[in-house]
Formats: sequence, structure tokens, C-alpha cells
Amino acid sequence: MRLGLSIVAVVFSSLTAIAEEPLRIGIIGLDTSHSIAFTKEFNQEKALPEYKNCRVVAAYPWGSRDIPSSTDRIPKYTETVRELGVEIVDSIDALLAKVDCVLLETNDGKPHFEQALQVFKAGKPVFIDKPVGSNLGEVVAIYRAAEKYKVPMFSSSSLRFISNIGAIRDPKFGKVLGCETYSPCSLEPSHVDLYWYGIHGVEALYACMGEGCEKVRHESLPGVELAVGHWEGQRLATFRGIKSGKSGYGGTAFGEKQIQPIGTYAGYKPLLIEIASFFRTGKTPVEASETIELYAFMQAAYESKKQGGEYVTIADVMAAAEKEADELLADK
Repeated sequence: MRLGLSIVAVVFSSLTAIAEEPLRIGIIGLDTSHSIAFTKEFNQEKALPEYKNCRVVAAYPWGSRDIPSSTDRIPKYTETVRELGVEIVDSIDALLAKVDCVLLETNDGKPHFEQALQVFKAGKPVFIDKPVGSNLGEVVAIYRAAEKYKVPMFSSSSLRFISNIGAIRDPKFGKVLGCETYSPCSLEPSHVDLYWYGIHGVEALYACMGEGCEKVRHESLPGVELAVGHWEGQRLATFRGIKSGKSGYGGTAFGEKQIQPIGTYAGYKPLLIEIASFFRTGKTPVEASETIELYAFMQAAYESKKQGGEYVTIADVMAAAEKEADELLADK
């Protein structure tokens, strides 16, 4: 059943190596600051033991071809990564021949489907940075392709691992009855609105609420994007995308037994620890079905915006996305 996507963890000989043996990481896309930050973390002389001796060894720069805020970064970021001891290659095929696993970092979600297909066909585990795709059809197609080729993949914003999430998931908190999160929310016209940057706050929302959203409505004003989701069990959650005024990351979760702030942003380290563990084991820390639903939440918000703030169901946007994915996956 397509809604219940799950990726079978595949054990490759290169991933069963003892922790002391380096695991070679390749990066696709040097158009985002994440590529620099992740390389510096993994390749530092005294890296955290939790990084499990993962090391970035090669990178392919492209990358967005048509979003200036991304393409303009590539020359400088390429030189920075080269200075960190990473080999720069001229194709994804060349990269795949040199690495055990992949960070797909291209800031632009539009090329992700074709880039990910190359990685899946090579059998390399892959972390796909946000956004998975530029629309829900692409997201569904990518997860279905990963399932077809039986290649482990996952995607997550670092905000999923914000500091208090563990406490909110603890039984002492009780069932999460609602949540409100916020994050910066710049938009990119070629992508579904919240996919570009609002995803950070939506990821934190789903880290608290989990799956089960049924419908979404959205209001867009010059300084804010506001999405309201109805979850099963009459639970309500909201995301506030900040476009003007004081910005930041945060929120509050409302439980049966407690009310808790979701915490403070802890940087990239918690995410990179999860990525390193994933590369070693092939086990994803985030279910595919949950990630697909959080993208469906953002797609439904986008459709609601176009309909003047009317509620749009998750089922409706998923049905349309499945048809788009069928077209993308034809003959793949």
C-alpha cells in the first residue's frame, strides 16, 4: 500500500565494517551552507565518536541551475570544500564510484528526483536534505523509487531533533493533544511555499504530533504564513512561518499531563549523529510515511492558500500526488 511506505534496511558489506574503518561519504550539491557545515563536522581532526568515523571524501558541485541564491554560492563553496580535503568530481557517476553513501544536499528540490534515481540505482544509502522535492508528487516518487530499488534513505530537518523533543515523547508527558511551532519562512516560487524554509517548523511540529493529520487550512499575509492542521482525535496544531519581525525557531506542545516548550535549536550535531548511525546500519530514524505526510501537510496548506483558506484534506493531495508520481516513475 503506497501510503504505508517503509524502506527495507539493506546491509552492504561496506556498512558492516567495524567503527574504526572510515565510511566514505559523497556530497551531491554545493549550493547550500549545509554542505560546508556537514563536511567540517565529519572531517574535523577529533570528530565526535558518535559520528562513527564517517568522512566526506568527494563532492559533485551541482546543484541548482536556475535559483540565483543557490547557484551563486557554488564557486565559493566548491573551493571551501576542496580546501577541507574533499575531491571535487565532474559527475554523479564519478562520485558514486568513490563513496559508500551519499548526502544529497542540492538546495533546489527540483533536480532531486533524477539525482536520487542515480544514487538508488547504484545501491548507495542516501540522506536527502530538505526539501525532498519541489512538490508532493516528486516526494512520493522519490520514496517509491527508494522502495523499488531497496535502498535505505531518509530525510529530515535538524529541527526534528530540537532539545526538548525527547521529553515531549516521554510517557510522563502524556498524549500530545496539540502543538504550535514557528520558524523563518522565506519562499521560493518554484517550490510549494513551505517546502523551501517553512519545513523546519513543520518538521518540529510533526516530531511532536506524529502522523494522523486529516485536513489543513492556510492563511498567507505579507509578514506571516499560518497553517492549521486537524489531527485525528480532534487534536489541533499550528505552524507560524515568520517573514517579518523578530525571527527564530521554537514552539509549545500541549499534553495530557504537561505543557512544554519544544526547546532551543541545537545546531546540526544531533542530526549528523542520526545520519552517521543511519549510514552504518541502514535503519532510518524517521518513518517514510511520517515524512511523506508532513510534505502532504505543506502541500495541503499550499492548496488551501490558493482556495482562499478553505480546508484541504491530506487524502486529496495524496491522491493527486500518487498520480503525478506514477507519471514520473514511468519507465524508471
